[in-house]
Amino acid sequence: MADLIEALREGLPPEALVDDPEVMAAYGSDMAGFCPAGAPAVVVLPRTVEQVQHVMRTATATRTPVVAQGARTGLSGAANASDGCIVLSLVKMDRILEINPVDRIAVVEPGVVNATLSRAVAEQGLFYPPDPSSWEECTIGGNIGTASGGLCCVKYGVTAEYVLGLEVVLADGRLLTTGRRTAKGVAGYDLTRLMVGSEGSLGIVVRAVLALRPEPPRPLVLAAEFPSAQAACDAVCRIMEGGHVPSLLELMDRTTLRAVNDMTRMGLPESTEALLLAAFDTADPAADLRAVGELCTAAGASEVVPAEDAAESEMLLQARRSALVALERVKGTTMIDDVCVPRSRLGEMLDGVAEIAEKHDLTIGVCAHAGDGNTHPTVCFDASDPQESARARVSFDEIMGLGLELGGTITGEHGVGVLKKDWLAQEVGPVSLELHRGIKQAFDPLGLLNPGKLF
Repeated sequence: MADLIEALREGLPPEALVDDPEVMAAYGSDMAGFCPAGAPAVVVLPRTVEQVQHVMRTATATRTPVVAQGARTGLSGAANASDGCIVLSLVKMDRILEINPVDRIAVVEPGVVNATLSRAVAEQGLFYPPDPSSWEECTIGGNIGTASGGLCCVKYGVTAEYVLGLEVVLADGRLLTTGRRTAKGVAGYDLTRLMVGSEGSLGIVVRAVLALRPEPPRPLVLAAEFPSAQAACDAVCRIMEGGHVPSLLELMDRTTLRAVNDMTRMGLPESTEALLLAAFDTADPAADLRAVGELCTAAGASEVVPAEDAAESEMLLQARRSALVALERVKGTTMIDDVCVPRSRLGEMLDGVAEIAEKHDLTIGVCAHAGDGNTHPTVCFDASDPQESARARVSFDEIMGLGLELGGTITGEHGVGVLKKDWLAQEVGPVSLELHRGIKQAFDPLGLLNPGKLF
């Protein structure tokens, strides 16, 4: 270990190296539960591409594994340290290098916080759509690593659709440039898309060219109460079948509403079984909300309340953004599932989760990006109770199995990491898994980058 740290010091400033065990412990894991994490040999916080290259050359020479990290807000264990690894924290590489309103691109380093970028481009009349619930903390590099989504996905899509090009430091320290700055480009294999969602297993992203959009009007939000999850999901199907394009279509069940009320005192309706939030950022959002409100009523909504102004709309959006944090307070620990199913089967998914909760005598709250079928069943449990913890783990796996049965996927936006690596093999199958391993071998022949993750 001493030789490793000495070799790293040769190309790094003193403040970039952390080897105090108590400080390093804070870099051990992300926010996922039930995921093993090891003790790193050293934590490195580089500020330049050249420093990252030095770290990777040293890692290759010493055969030391490297785990890249952003803000550690991930929910799959993808950023968890392994024993004796170099933790490569990229949070100090946090510069916005360029915002170009003509080409509608931003060039950023990986440590830029999502919300910081969003506010910076908004000052120039532009919009960066991907908006995970943790957008005030999570970094662009982490978003790229896990192919993050967010509340606006139903209209604007996920992170992968906004990454035009990357600079990536490979395992041996070479610098790879992928993609483009242009609006179009089809030269060669799409290595940019390959990197997005690779969870730090193929290379270290040190720069990203991101697509921007013109800033849309401020959205207006509608809240609709339903007597059952099925009725709410029926409304979602009617909205999408009717050709409507909401900028947000989110669902919270009764358990989630109670948790949010307990934490925020917002006074959300707790008597309803499901609350659907629909937002439009169109030229005439009020007209769109009226049309959607009629569809919700036809689907059985007991009450439909459109927000009167932007402030009320923002309050409703903040309630949704608070859901996962609020559910964690119910019993102290959560396991957050991330199963995405076809919209047409969303009702079956929610009913199935309710049955699993009853079967295992657990509290499982569900919030969902209903417009794209991405559900977040959140298992609330007492980690100090071994029996309840065991039931929580079983229920988590049953929820993933249910998602696959319904034609879905085990993760819509949180990634695989450690938490779901066994399930990845079930979803993609042996031929795909063999190709995954072949790609990993081509990029990282020594297996140094984020070992033990994905597969």
